[in-house]
Amino acid sequence: MTASLSLRPGGDVLGCHRVLAPLGRLPQAADVLDASLPIFETEALLDVDCLNIDAASFTQLESTGEPIEAQIAAIVERAGKMHNPVTGSGGMLLGRVRQLGPRYDGPLRGLPVGTPIATLVSLTLTPLHIEKFVKVHRAAHQVEIVGHAILPPSAPAAAIPSDMPPELVLSVLDVCGAPALIDRLARRLPQGAHLVCIGAGKAGTLSLAAARAARPDLKLWALDRFEAPLLAAHVAGLCDGWRALDATDALAVRAAVQDMTGGELAHAVVLMTSLPGTEMAAILSTRQRGTCFFFGMATSFTRVALGAEGVGADIELYIGNGYAEGHAQLALELVRQRPALRPLLSKRV
Repeated sequence: MTASLSLRPGGDVLGCHRVLAPLGRLPQAADVLDASLPIFETEALLDVDCLNIDAASFTQLESTGEPIEAQIAAIVERAGKMHNPVTGSGGMLLGRVRQLGPRYDGPLRGLPVGTPIATLVSLTLTPLHIEKFVKVHRAAHQVEIVGHAILPPSAPAAAIPSDMPPELVLSVLDVCGAPALIDRLARRLPQGAHLVCIGAGKAGTLSLAAARAARPDLKLWALDRFEAPLLAAHVAGLCDGWRALDATDALAVRAAVQDMTGGELAHAVVLMTSLPGTEMAAILSTRQRGTCFFFGMATSFTRVALGAEGVGADIELYIGNGYAEGHAQLALELVRQRPALRPLLSKRV
């Protein structure tokens, strides 16, 4: 802890004391958070270097035609956090430990001041203050800033490993919940089962890698709007085949999956795209009693539930959770153990 920085007594373990409006809500559900200093004695204070905006949010911000920096500044100034009011999503951040309160008992406990870290919790519940913008990296959905953020002890975070560039680590950790859960899914599928991944971005690429590492016997198929990431994933051995098509065309996706699986459809489909309106593509591509995982923040879970009911799909529907025990280590180990992964992810940084 930095002795020169003062502290406020108390502080709720979930960060509820930072909620300004409406009172009584958890930080993620709140409209406005307090990002003021000094911190409470249960909190961690971070100097923020980079915001990794989630794909759905960044895509929406780009679609307005307004400067990304101005839109983010307006959101953070109004809400005290990066919580896109259109998509409801945020992202995560890269920073350095500035101060740990004496009663902070979270994952950063014991780290020296200045240690580079990445948060593993959404910006939608992280009190954030931006002093200035440095640079926007559109391809990576990352924004360099000068500012500070505050974490309660319940918020997952991890020190940045020294064997990878920080920007690559942030890009990987931003989606590390997906490969961790796909690893679990892959391990319970029957021998030689078909798994389809819709979306070949960071989450999709890492999920294919996780499925391949966990179960080499599975047949893995990838779909995306763009040929380049699909071809790269295929060359890297992450999928057995691919199709470039619009995932909002559910019938076209179903036909493609039928063709790839010999008419069987998939035992499991994971939806990783940031496009809205792709839910039925995943549902129609899944065989009866199969499994659908929805990770994209553009997903409408009303459309998922009612859509599956409307077509008589007796399938298991899962909401992708960004947190799983050991998810950060699993994702980073995938990058270390599969050399072909690193250039694919680095292209997005």
